[in-house]
Amino acid sequence: QVQLVESGGGLVQAGGSLRLSCAASGRSFGFSTVGWFRQAPGKERDFAAGISWSGSSTYYADSVKGRFTISRDNAKNTVYLQMNSLKPEDTAVYYCATLRSSKGWGTTSEADFNSWGQGTQVTVSS
Repeated sequence: QVQLVESGGGLVQAGGSLRLSCAASGRSFGFSTVGWFRQAPGKERDFAAGISWSGSSTYYADSVKGRFTISRDNAKNTVYLQMNSLKPEDTAVYYCATLRSSKGWGTTSEADFNSWGQGTQVTVSS
């Protein structure tokens, strides 16, 4: 079972940048597609970005495309989310999770992911 811990959140002004980290324990992490999701207050948890086990393929929600970059370092068992040009609407708790082995590439459904971390808060002030 993979355990995930997110870090790197904080308070930043609009237009600023943050880099989130998702550190994993468990041997299967290096073979897993990983996704970043976010949940704003009073809203559902939404997909933000995903990366294949090798790091060679990525996909993004339209709302973050061109501003966020997902990457991974399997030697460090860590996935990153570089967030640039942040907007107040990016304020949310950010979570990482692994894609269930039975699910296919490109899914954005929260139900298709498991091994959720505890989340890290990102607040963007205007």
